[in-house]
Amino acid sequence: MARTSTWTGWIAFGGWLMFIIGTVVFFEGLIAVIRDKYYVLTANQIVVFDMTTWGWIMMIWGAVIILAGFALASGKGWARWFTIVVGSLNFLLQLGFVGGAQYPLWALTGLGLTALVLYAVIVHWDAREPVL
Repeated sequence: MARTSTWTGWIAFGGWLMFIIGTVVFFEGLIAVIRDKYYVLTANQIVVFDMTTWGWIMMIWGAVIILAGFALASGKGWARWFTIVVGSLNFLLQLGFVGGAQYPLWALTGLGLTALVLYAVIVHWDAREPVL
């Protein structure tokens, strides 16, 4: 019985961690919208969007991650797969920051937190209970 409650705690922790990750991503986008010269771009980087457009995309993506976190914390059945997809995409997006020389520590932190959430969701989903 203790094992079930332990993994339920991990899944709830993963949900709240997704909420925190989404909030941080949202504010990264908000900073890019408000101050488009805040993020440093070098001449050898490929820039598809201007920083304001990138900021809006990140704000929307942050909201999606926040929704995944709330759904996961509430124990919804569909939230597992939604969180796996969103977490995997976020993991790949954070890899783009690792390639940039300006923010590698921040990107590695995002990668580690997302990997922790994916671990909690994939390994023992059967032990979940609604926590909200």
